[in-house]
Amino acid sequence: QVQLVESGGGLVQAGGSLRLSCAASGRTFSSYGMAWFRQAPGKEREFVAGIRRSGAGTYYADSVKGRFTISRDSAKNTVYLQMNSLKPEDTAVYYCAAGVVTLGTRSVEYDYWGQGTQVTVSS
Repeated sequence: QVQLVESGGGLVQAGGSLRLSCAASGRTFSSYGMAWFRQAPGKEREFVAGIRRSGAGTYYADSVKGRFTISRDSAKNTVYLQMNSLKPEDTAVYYCAAGVVTLGTRSVEYDYWGQGTQVTVSS
């Protein structure tokens, strides 16, 4: 089992920045590919960013490429999502996910999920 706890969400003006954190506990953190997904009201959950188990490779949804950066710190068992140049359309609940997956962009590929953290971007 892996437990994931997100933090760092909040209210920010358009153009601002936030950094989300996801602390993992339980089984070996380095065994899992990690990802961030988000879900806006009335919409399906969508992939945002992912990072390989080794941390050597990252991949992003086109909508956030160049603005968001995913990273992981194995010493702290934590994955981060640095979000810059935020837009109102980035408003959503952001979820951290872990899975034995490589380059997974579908939510069904991930086995463990955090409870989510709200990000609200005002115009």
